[in-house]
Amino acid sequence: MYANDAQKEAIKHKDGPMMVLAGPGSGKTFVITQRTKILIEDYGVNPSNILVITFTKAAASEMQERFKKLMGGRSLPVTFGTFHAVFFKILKLAYHYQAENIIREDQKHACIREIVRGIDLEIEDEADFISSIISEISLVKGEMLSLDHYYAKNCPETVFKQIYEEYDGFLRRSRRIDFDDMLVMCYELLKARPDILAAWQKKYQYILIDEFQDICKTQYAIVRMLAAPENNLFIVGDDDQSIYRFRGAKPEIMLGFEKDYPEAKRILLGTNYRCDANVLSAALRLIGHNQTRFPKEIRAANPAGAPVLTRSFPTIRDENLRIVQDIKAYLAAGYLAEDIAVLYRTNSCPRQLVSMLMEYNLPFCMRDMVPNLYDHWIAGNLYAYMHLAMGSRSRKDFLAVANRPNRYLRRDCFTEAEVEFEQLYRYYEDKEWMLERIEQFEHDINQLKKMAPYAAVNYIRHGIGYEDYLTEYAAFRRMKPGELIEVLDELQESTNGCHTYAEWFSKIAEYNQELKEQFSNRDRKKEGITLATMHSSKGLEYKIVFIIDANEGITPHRKAALEADLEEERRLFYVAMTRAKEHLHVYYTGERYHKKQEPSRFLEEYQ
Repeated sequence: MYANDAQKEAIKHKDGPMMVLAGPGSGKTFVITQRTKILIEDYGVNPSNILVITFTKAAASEMQERFKKLMGGRSLPVTFGTFHAVFFKILKLAYHYQAENIIREDQKHACIREIVRGIDLEIEDEADFISSIISEISLVKGEMLSLDHYYAKNCPETVFKQIYEEYDGFLRRSRRIDFDDMLVMCYELLKARPDILAAWQKKYQYILIDEFQDICKTQYAIVRMLAAPENNLFIVGDDDQSIYRFRGAKPEIMLGFEKDYPEAKRILLGTNYRCDANVLSAALRLIGHNQTRFPKEIRAANPAGAPVLTRSFPTIRDENLRIVQDIKAYLAAGYLAEDIAVLYRTNSCPRQLVSMLMEYNLPFCMRDMVPNLYDHWIAGNLYAYMHLAMGSRSRKDFLAVANRPNRYLRRDCFTEAEVEFEQLYRYYEDKEWMLERIEQFEHDINQLKKMAPYAAVNYIRHGIGYEDYLTEYAAFRRMKPGELIEVLDELQESTNGCHTYAEWFSKIAEYNQELKEQFSNRDRKKEGITLATMHSSKGLEYKIVFIIDANEGITPHRKAALEADLEEERRLFYVAMTRAKEHLHVYYTGERYHKKQEPSRFLEEYQ
């Protein structure tokens, strides 16, 4: 029944707190479901007094199914749910909330969009900005931070505070709550009402938590209240796989668990049943460089096979070509496409690989939406410049680039659907300094008429000053300019081989059509090579894993400035490595868009 003694000890545990350190592939779901069974069958615990908490609905359903199967198909009233589902249940009974009181994600986006537009901000990447602001609001609520002492990550503090307060006001007026309110309100309710807290403590006498390393401060505070006074709190997780700090997850909570519960027992599930011994030992060498962690002795149940293959390539194209060749060789050797995954740090990494997989007709499915480079707002600005060079005089094209870079042209000087430069000269005829700007604008458009796309992008960047505009915009958005400059690099690279604007636009249309077909088939078929970010690969496993673009600035990400950020990046790389069961390839490039690249420091750490 038990694969090893550590599993047996964890499963047999009855009363009091216990921390189970469960490394990758060590059988944590097995331990949670088996322990739930033992509590009921051997220790006589009423199933309705057991609460099993996971982080996602999918994980809760899977856990419930596994448990039901274990119990011979019987449906027992054990509560399996996410933190939010459990907290909403508590609020529902206290405040009579219904499902319609929870704001839907699309409603939340629409509300924030309206607020942002009402403030009249010049936001280029509106969708991305709104998503970032929503994440930031979530972090502030989840950590119960004071806005007065909060340093905003995506825009100036005054702007963030205004958006936050208007959104909060909307929720209160419409008697709605979001998922983060559930946490805060639940915490405040249980703190203020000992009678309600006592009732829930009586209800949930045994609490089991999966993926405990992903818990945030408020969730932990509520769980501690619910588990008291018996503290039958059984936590399962791996501090080395805590990769959601941006959502408020704090590995420090797991690391401090034994201080909060000095009587807690600790068990290490030290056998990895997933990875080849070579993959596991490389991953352990890497994660051993983190200082803030529980030291662990983990061994592989599987013998050593192929060594971890680390390779350098001159360019991204060379790297992608090699991946395609390797995949074809694995398929010819009898592996299935579903056995293979390509993992990357951010969802913009595989753009060129996607094109190449299409070109070679290799089936793939994507766990994350890869943003279409040609839909990026920077691409839209380039198109507008080129349309004007091709003779367009549409108001839309003029408005897109009139102040990128800033020429101080007022919106109301573009009154007609079609705009001629003559109108602009007339509008500013008494302002000589503005006439000079318009003259330069017209000169630039005339220069672009004579250029091929590659030279045109170069001229827009450096001759017109578009790169300087991006640098200013990045400062407002509190981004590193490099993130935007790289989009420009990639767009410029994509014009290679195109002699006219029409030729480039035709290439873009073809790519867009292929991408559209890929995504329309995506929901119907899940077969093929998996393309996923390191974050979304967590919990999955494949016989063959490629980690691509293992370069400094990509992984670890250029945003990782503090030691805590670097440790999180290392944990993320560790998660990616431990997805591989048999073969692990780690690839990096010597240059990226004609700029020299350094290999990731992680390569040296695991070798």
